Amino acid sequence: MATSSAFSGEYMQVVKREFGLYRIRIDSEDDLWTLARLCVKGRSLGMLGERRDQTTAGQEGGRAKAAERKKMWIKLAIESNEFHTFADTLRVHGIIEEAQFDQGSHHTHIVEVRDEVELTSNQPFPQVDQDLIRQACADSGKAKVVIIVVESDEAILFEVTGRGVREVSTWTMRGGGKYTGAKVSEGVSNSFFEKIAKEANDSIPDGTPIVICGPGHSRERLAPLLNGAKKLVATSMGGRAAANEVIREGLAGDVLSEHAVVKETALLEEAWKRISTDGAVAYGRDLIIKALEEGAIETLLVSADLLRESDWENIVAGLSDIGADLIQCSADHDAGEQLLGMGGAVALLRFKV
Repeated sequence: MATSSAFSGEYMQVVKREFGLYRIRIDSEDDLWTLARLCVKGRSLGMLGERRDQTTAGQEGGRAKAAERKKMWIKLAIESNEFHTFADTLRVHGIIEEAQFDQGSHHTHIVEVRDEVELTSNQPFPQVDQDLIRQACADSGKAKVVIIVVESDEAILFEVTGRGVREVSTWTMRGGGKYTGAKVSEGVSNSFFEKIAKEANDSIPDGTPIVICGPGHSRERLAPLLNGAKKLVATSMGGRAAANEVIREGLAGDVLSEHAVVKETALLEEAWKRISTDGAVAYGRDLIIKALEEGAIETLLVSADLLRESDWENIVAGLSDIGADLIQCSADHDAGEQLLGMGGAVALLRFKV
């Protein structure tokens, strides 16, 4: 079985807001995803950190004395950041602007859940950043959801957060060789399902909603062995495709309906459908600009990273003029990856252009 991961999350908090400044409390991994989008070159990030004070090094009793580590407020001019969705830390690299010493030196802030950071900019924060922070404050309190896809000889546990879907654990009775079709004894099968239930119950926090899905009736065997609130859903397939089917088709009902990943997936699925039927849709920068000029865009879906890497400012500014919505998408679920494959942006239109 793959290793399990802790599930966490409360509410992102804007502790202080002024012109060109946000002081933010990080309360979930989704908040780290949001902060990673905002920590771009040209801005600064301040938080408590540690540096070695070289003035305290030297000789002591004939032995080399190590420099003491001192905790202090350190403000960096951001150079870059490293973050992977579902990771529990965000690494922000930069040059020290403010600290008790070492100004001008390189430093890396390691931001974790429960940290408080101050993000500053010489320019006003654009509307897309303000919207992303506002959405994080509203969405990060939503419970993470577990989807367990169950078949007779395999089960996969997925974690669904506001910004992504990941495989956490896998259990299988399948061997490495060719499948023989031999029947598994009732005792072996029961032991398999008991093992799944024990390890899943140990790793899933109390109160986490669980969606149990898959083809056939195996989900009905596992459900009574799992703790907590459960929803059973029939799917037409197994594996990761079953988890995607639950999200795409809205099969989990209210359990997942308010998650950003579900809304994004539903809108992107509509876009793919329109593309395949030559419907009211536009993709590619030139076609999206043409649709904007004709007032045809209803909803623009853009990768959150692309939105900050390219010159989308004029396009985004024009959306409010025609009453269109902007959805900043994550690439950390299957539909989001498809969006990247289409160039990172697609628009649902009111009419064909």
